[in-house]
Amino acid sequence: MPTPPPDESADGWPDAPGDTALTIHVPEADHLVRTPARAHVTVLYPFLPLPRITGETDGALRGLFSAVPAFTLTFDGLSRWPGVLYMAPSPADPLRALTKALRQKWPEAVPYRGVFGDDGLDPHLTLASGDGTDGLPDADFTPRLPLRAAVTEVRLIVSDGAGTPWRDVRAYPLGASGTV
Repeated sequence: MPTPPPDESADGWPDAPGDTALTIHVPEADHLVRTPARAHVTVLYPFLPLPRITGETDGALRGLFSAVPAFTLTFDGLSRWPGVLYMAPSPADPLRALTKALRQKWPEAVPYRGVFGDDGLDPHLTLASGDGTDGLPDADFTPRLPLRAAVTEVRLIVSDGAGTPWRDVRAYPLGASGTV
């Protein structure tokens, strides 16, 4: 059972300049998302501050992700936490395995800054959050489901601070060598 998020301001998480995250972009769901962010599933947020992403870190990430075969996620229903509308991916185990592998290598990277415990939240794709979300009708979303998404890479993204859009730093292909 996922832990519901605490009450957050409309500004969302308190992102600091240089915060990074490892995410999976899900362009198949971009048209459903009603937040400023692209459709994505978070693998680990926050990861390491950008100044700590060295050549050695980059190589370790490249090696970790290249050892994982690409996989497909299906999103076939909606779920809610107070103030949040999201879709749970199936299967979730490959996502949990990625997070676990990252945490073993970088134990200081605690999901969601520990707000939801050491394990963070269950894998999910947020469609909407904040004021008015609880009143959004499922019928606005369900006719476009199910969605299937091929997962072929994990992206390292960075924040320039609260209220600014996250930007891509690099992409790590799954089951391949090198970076995109």
